[in-house]
Amino acid sequence: MGDKSHPQADQIYSKIRELGPRMKIAGYKPNTDLKLAIAFGLINTSEGTTIRIVKNLRVCNDCHEAAKIISKVVKREIIVRDRSRFHIFREGSCSCNDYW
Repeated sequence: MGDKSHPQADQIYSKIRELGPRMKIAGYKPNTDLKLAIAFGLINTSEGTTIRIVKNLRVCNDCHEAAKIISKVVKREIIVRDRSRFHIFREGSCSCNDYW
């Protein structure tokens, strides 16, 4: 996971692990639309082809981070247009410099 420098880091991450299953039972479903769109693009385009996605909502932090990693792992450019701006994911970074 993330930063563990906080004095209560162990308790914080323990609480997160505890909340996950409880949130699922309560009906929480992670939004994986962007990741599904990227996967669809990867299986339906040739190697090296840029993947283009349009969203009507803002890209969430989890999807933003995932898209950066995916762009690095698959060595593809991923362009996402959300309601605010274009995000161009290339080699593990985003054109917005993680400000959106």
